[in-house]
Amino acid sequence: MFIEWLRSNAAAMWCLTIIRIYLGYQWVTAGYGKISGGFDASGFLKGAISKSTGEHPAVQGWWSAFLQHGALPGVGFINILVPFGEFLVGLGLILGTFTTFAALMGAVMNTAYLFSGTVSTNAQMLILEVLILAAGANAAKIGFDRFILPSLRSRTKNTHVSTIPAQTLVEKQ
Repeated sequence: MFIEWLRSNAAAMWCLTIIRIYLGYQWVTAGYGKISGGFDASGFLKGAISKSTGEHPAVQGWWSAFLQHGALPGVGFINILVPFGEFLVGLGLILGTFTTFAALMGAVMNTAYLFSGTVSTNAQMLILEVLILAAGANAAKIGFDRFILPSLRSRTKNTHVSTIPAQTLVEKQ
């Protein structure tokens, strides 16, 4: 019932637009700050790895192993991916462009930050992103997806149509 309301109600559309723009602003400002001010994730990654020890670790061992053996050796890539990813997620949410994908990528980043032991606003943002994901296209009706999604749907339908004329198929039978 609630999901149906999120997906079809006009009031939900307006509420989701406000949530979307709020989240977008948070992501754009975080990403822009990292792009313009320089960003090095190695300290954050080392801090998260250090939180995986003790009686009640804030970071699970499996996530710490991933950070230590996957993310930390590839920190140069992470240093590019995080700031530009945050900025583009924010831009997508503000403009309502590929909104569900932007919300999904935001949710992935928030989850990674939570797994790394950083609560901050990540839990709140994750909940709001889940609402946008549950709402689907209704979350972006006030945005560029209103024009982009129908165009993509029509292109997808046209690519699945057989290229053999129907009359030729009838003649062969």
